[in-house]
Amino acid sequence: MRVDQSASVFRRRFLCSVFCGAAAAWILDSAAAPDNTRVYRIAIACVSDDPATRLEGLGFSCADVRAGFVLAARNQPVELSFYDNRGERNVAISNIDEAIRKRVDLFIEYDPNPEVNAEAGSRLKAAAIPALAINYPIPGVPLYGADNAAAGAIAGEALIKFAAANWKGATVVSAIVGGTMPVELVETRVSGITAGLRRGRSRIAVTRIEGGSFERLEKSLTAFLVAQRGKKILVAALDDRTVVNAKEIIEAAGRSDDCVIIGLGLDRSIHGGSHEKKEISYDNRGSIVLGSVAFYVDRYGYDIMPLALRILRGETVPAQTKTKHILVTPANVFREYPPFDMN
Repeated sequence: MRVDQSASVFRRRFLCSVFCGAAAAWILDSAAAPDNTRVYRIAIACVSDDPATRLEGLGFSCADVRAGFVLAARNQPVELSFYDNRGERNVAISNIDEAIRKRVDLFIEYDPNPEVNAEAGSRLKAAAIPALAINYPIPGVPLYGADNAAAGAIAGEALIKFAAANWKGATVVSAIVGGTMPVELVETRVSGITAGLRRGRSRIAVTRIEGGSFERLEKSLTAFLVAQRGKKILVAALDDRTVVNAKEIIEAAGRSDDCVIIGLGLDRSIHGGSHEKKEISYDNRGSIVLGSVAFYVDRYGYDIMPLALRILRGETVPAQTKTKHILVTPANVFREYPPFDMN
């Protein structure tokens, strides 16, 4: 009888330990697991909603950035709010303060003003609100942004590869044109292009031709073309608007057979819908415009949203994350940017 009672007690204690242990484990796991039902509030401030404000000196606006975030946030546990800094320091700081009052879970700043970014860093830190910066650093905050030097190098290397494949035995020179953007961006892109050109042809002559108005570019580029008679010319443009202008000037000078152009940016001025006539298109492979190095400013949201969610979940993210730039040509433009008007 005692043996049976002991066995029964043992079974009860054993089953209790199993079920109690499982219950405890479930409780601990539930406490440690992320709350998948939570909706995070993310505030995004951009320098100015004025369509004339071109980000990074390229053909993108804050509206493009906003649209990219909206698309990237689909099916994600986030609620987005957008702020227009209107290009003014006081407005930008007021936007930061409003986001703090609303107790957003994350603040994303895209503004080139160092004073704005310094204030964002100090005020958000005091409010214990994490932040993320786009293209312009905020002290102590993860930074996402373009790699201007790398993008320039891609353009320079592609131009040299074209010359090696198509202009064997010819005298080849190069020109870097454009540059209506902040000086630091111009210099970084120019140094990248120059490095890319000279990796393949170390002694190639590189001439810098300033941008500005079409008339100014026409005068300086035409003079350069006249001075380089009998030579082949590799042209790197610092933005896509300059690509289109340079092409027109080169064609008017009768030098289309001697020149090729690669730009930086890949904005909608140079590619677009299936029924638009653009320089980079699957059916325009004979253009002297070889392509443009993509900056994907209109798709920043797709790269930044995963970083934002990692920050919100308490994970560590890199101090700096750079855009992955590639050369987009008529051969791959539909893969990178399927026409928005194609079914």
